[in-house]
Amino acid sequence: MLFSYNLAFESLLDITPDIIKGQCAKGIILDIDNTCTTHDNPVPIEGLHEWVASMENAGIKLIIVSNNHEPRVRPFAELIGLDFVCEGAKPMPKGYIEGCRRMGIKCREGIAIGDQIYTDILGANLCGMRSILLRPIEPEKTMFFRFKRWAEKPFLPKVYRRG
Repeated sequence: MLFSYNLAFESLLDITPDIIKGQCAKGIILDIDNTCTTHDNPVPIEGLHEWVASMENAGIKLIIVSNNHEPRVRPFAELIGLDFVCEGAKPMPKGYIEGCRRMGIKCREGIAIGDQIYTDILGANLCGMRSILLRPIEPEKTMFFRFKRWAEKPFLPKVYRRG
């Protein structure tokens, strides 16, 4: 159960406010790399600003929780108008707990969205939060990430949902 997720989608943009509310979530913890943009890219995916606005208009709170350092996270978060927790230590609960505290919700009222089983999904499960797995926007090139992706294969869905 530590590596299980509640839903899986092709893209972040396929997730609607109704889907989040259907999971009884009041707030979203977002990953950056391969979730909101490609790895180490400072530019958000096309449509992200509108997606964030649709969630906020529906009363859903959002925050970025990333394992990256502040020089990577702050400019990206500011670009899309969100608060952030950098050096979140995922999959440890530290960043998730801090993100929920800043949103003013309990962990069980949050949902984490990310592309990695061993960080995003495991971390959500360790603090009692729901989770949504996304297909990575693009494959990473380093051996470390290629090994992680290989190790995730037994836990990946056969099909990702689309909008």
